Amino acid sequence: MARYDTEHKAQTRQRIIETAGRRLKRNGIDGSGVAALMTDAGLTNGAFYAHFESKDDLVANVVADQLATQRAVLASLPEGKAALGEFVREYLSPQHRDDPGTGCPNAALLDEIGRCGDAVRDSYTRGMQSIVEVIATHLSPKDPSAARTTALGLFTILVATMQLAAGMPR
Repeated sequence: MARYDTEHKAQTRQRIIETAGRRLKRNGIDGSGVAALMTDAGLTNGAFYAHFESKDDLVANVVADQLATQRAVLASLPEGKAALGEFVREYLSPQHRDDPGTGCPNAALLDEIGRCGDAVRDSYTRGMQSIVEVIATHLSPKDPSAARTTALGLFTILVATMQLAAGMPR
């Protein structure tokens, strides 16, 4: 019975992280209270502290989860620049711009992440370093370290473009 409880708790925690990710990207970190985040997950506020120490703890976990998912998408692309080009086209699509809840955490949350605590910023830094490494590997499979600066620049341009597009009238 204890195994089911542990498994159930892990599944519930993941559900909270996933639903919180969508809301945080739509409404922002400051615009998303714990009550709304828990309601989205189908749980009461009281259940929150069984899974997270604080809202910052939840946000750090959401950021880590979102960036790990984005990294996995990039890592699953076929080797080389052509697949990366397809990722860029999808990233810059109107669908991505118009539905931030299912999009990139960078484009939706970056301005707020800088104002968060160390745990969130550390989670973000680790996730972004991992993403930049994958992009660098696509740009230069034989020597990814030589392409790190270009990879960081490319991803920075993508994020900035998406943030600008989100602020423009359609």
